[in-house]
Amino acid sequence: MDGDGDLMDDVPCSSIAVDSVLRIGSAGAIWGLCVGPYDARKRGLVGTSRSLFVVKSAGSIGLQCGLFAGIYSGTRCGIQRYRRKKDPLNASIAGAVAGAAIAARTRRWMQVFGTAALVSAITTAIEVGTGN
Repeated sequence: MDGDGDLMDDVPCSSIAVDSVLRIGSAGAIWGLCVGPYDARKRGLVGTSRSLFVVKSAGSIGLQCGLFAGIYSGTRCGIQRYRRKKDPLNASIAGAVAGAAIAARTRRWMQVFGTAALVSAITTAIEVGTGN
């Protein structure tokens, strides 16, 4: 590791993706633990069924957040290394891929394209706004 390279150039993309999955997946699980009891109360669940619902929602939200983060960061890193450029286009493409992957389970092409475009626009705006 010499002084003129970026630290991210030395780390494999797979490690960056796993790090993102663990960090954002954990945050999603914590969010699921926060929102789960509220949703369980709205459904009128009590006792064991309420506890199971909260655990299931925490796992589901954590998995979805982690999956999105892993796809986005892995794709962004791979595109950045392939193109050898750090610009908003990398975030735009990675956002479109991650958005399409998350929406693919709906099996409706209009929703897949719409989600891909929306996530691409959001990630590009964040990239431009933060100046990365």
